[in-house]
Amino acid sequence: MATITVNGDKQEIKTPVTITELIALNNIAQPDMVSVQLNEEFVNREDYKTIELNDGDEIDFLYFMGGGCR
Repeated sequence: MATITVNGDKQEIKTPVTITELIALNNIAQPDMVSVQLNEEFVNREDYKTIELNDGDEIDFLYFMGGGCR
């Protein structure tokens, strides 16, 4: 077991777990559109399946929205 922080909230997870698995465990909407920061560093999408999380890690799921002026 490990304690991680996901979007500011503590979670207990069974290890080993990858970022891809964590996305599924957290029912992230539009997982193909989410960006991930691990310990304040952006993670390449192709690495989501191979990076395993460790006790104390901080994960942020981010969505970037476009916008502009009229």
